[in-house]
Amino acid sequence: MNDRLQQIIGQSGNPREVRSGTQDDVVYAHIFDAILEQRLAPGTKLSEEALGEIFGVSRTIIRRALSRLAHEQVVLLRPNRGAVVAEPSLEEARQISFARRIVERAITELAVEHATGEQIANMKRLVKEEQACFDKGDRGSGIRLSGEFHLQLALMANNAPLLNFQRSLVSQTSLIIARYETGNRSHCSYDEHNQLIKAIEQRDKTRAVELMMHHLDHIDHKLNLQDDGASGDLHAVFSHLIRDRSKGAK
Repeated sequence: MNDRLQQIIGQSGNPREVRSGTQDDVVYAHIFDAILEQRLAPGTKLSEEALGEIFGVSRTIIRRALSRLAHEQVVLLRPNRGAVVAEPSLEEARQISFARRIVERAITELAVEHATGEQIANMKRLVKEEQACFDKGDRGSGIRLSGEFHLQLALMANNAPLLNFQRSLVSQTSLIIARYETGNRSHCSYDEHNQLIKAIEQRDKTRAVELMMHHLDHIDHKLNLQDDGASGDLHAVFSHLIRDRSKGAK
């Protein structure tokens, strides 16, 4: 089972792992990454023509990548009007938050039972990387690593369906935060992540679940209707890729 979960993460759970895959894997990974980092604003139109130009691939490749993202409910495919980044309503945000609590509770309980020493050590390194990003002001990367923390926690749970649910919920949560978060705009607290790892390492299921619920409370309490951290300009979001392609063409 763990090999199967590793395969799922390798194919789609960590964008950095799939950029050497098929063309639609690469496109999918970059867009997923941009959503997790909140560089793509909810409601952004995902023009097949613009994306094809940005990534240097055909519209068929773009459509396949967008279809995968739509399956995870972070992209909306509108007949005859094209694709857009999903823009969760307040009611949808409440439903996603409720569903995530159920999934995170189950994942946390299973992670306490199944986590290996190697996985726990990897999680500790991930949190250090997350903290370093926030400390140097790289909020986008810090947010992505925060989401990756929860995906890796699902991997530790050793349950493929829960991992797939978690992928969709984590990316949808990033869209909700991009649209509604207020306050100091902190995403996941790496201090809370460290406490959770400690409880898992100690095999304290009650404490781990308690910490996870508190962690989700902390996220929910920061939501309102503001959104000032993401962009709707596809060429601006992926400008680094355009520059890299231009350099490679010389």
